[in-house]
Amino acid sequence: MNLMAEAKALDIRTRVSAEEWRLRVDLAAAYRLIALNRWDDLVFTHISARIPGPEHHFLINPYGALFEEITASSLVKIDLAGNAVMETPFAVNPAGFVIHSAIHAAREDAQCVLHTHTAAGIAVSAQKQGLLPISQQSIFPLSSIAYHDYEGVALRDDEKPRLVRDLGDSAYLILRNHGLLTVGPTIPDAFLAMYTLQRACEIQIAAQGNGAELIPVPQSIVDSAGEFRRTATRGLGGQLVWPGLLRKLDRIDPGYAE
Repeated sequence: MNLMAEAKALDIRTRVSAEEWRLRVDLAAAYRLIALNRWDDLVFTHISARIPGPEHHFLINPYGALFEEITASSLVKIDLAGNAVMETPFAVNPAGFVIHSAIHAAREDAQCVLHTHTAAGIAVSAQKQGLLPISQQSIFPLSSIAYHDYEGVALRDDEKPRLVRDLGDSAYLILRNHGLLTVGPTIPDAFLAMYTLQRACEIQIAAQGNGAELIPVPQSIVDSAGEFRRTATRGLGGQLVWPGLLRKLDRIDPGYAE
């Protein structure tokens, strides 16, 4: 697949609104950042973003492309039935569609849904107690976390209601024996949430490595995590870190914006 050439030939930028193009650039950047942090899983897992408007269309990665190859033009625009709503030579992973479409349909606030299969995330998802309150990083996910039991590869529509039920109004979801998922009102918010959850899982696995007794964070501190988050990001959420992340990509991997 010559992704860059095929995507460029579509001339997407001239066919979409400025708002959609900006969303495409941010989503492509998120894919590149996932690859840069080595949270990708070959061509599997997904980040999706809803396009503003009444149509309930959203963007997702072309199936078969590595995350490091994703560009703004190559993202596939589909509806909630999984149908492409703009000309594209690319296909969509049906497992990604089941998970992401279910959440987008149920959560108006979930403008971005980010899902990973990292080693640390899957390791924690396989632990009966799940994420433990043992680090500063863990308190933020723990303030809004949910769990969904493994039902096999997510290909069946009948799993959607249970997935939506288990997520509820949480921002973080641990998919048992499977991986991690975060949602956010923007792409930067969902990315920062995943960064924090991933780091908390990495710390947990590292802390458990020598069998030493662990010191839990008091529940009262976990309960105050929302206030701590707002203070730490000056109320900007993911927007505090996103411009810097884009500057980093512009220096080392600028092709995402094509």
